[in-house]
Amino acid sequence: MSTPALLALALLCPAVPAHADATKVAGNVGLSVTGRGLSVQRAGGWMDGHDTGVRARLYTVYKGGRTDLTRWKDATPRTVGIRRFSDVEDWNLRGRRFRNGTWLCIQFNASDSSPCARIHR
Repeated sequence: MSTPALLALALLCPAVPAHADATKVAGNVGLSVTGRGLSVQRAGGWMDGHDTGVRARLYTVYKGGRTDLTRWKDATPRTVGIRRFSDVEDWNLRGRRFRNGTWLCIQFNASDSSPCARIHR
């Protein structure tokens, strides 16, 4: 994804504060963030549907610049009733601090959707 596209994505996503449990959904992908202020304890996500080889990673966007936060992690396919999804167990970020206004995002290799939560005071 290009920097202008990432910036446009960040501007189009409504702000979801990380100072409380937050959930953001974009298309078929969801992101959950738990933290306080500029510190994030945990983040994880899911993607509707599943297939083999689904992986996810976290990244940040700050002032138009993207930084990968985690490596790719295998998603676990799950079926609950008739709903099928792939989820990534929470990443333990151990209270990692971010700059005010940083966007924390999740990316799945099998989807074009990347929801973001804005980290702020």
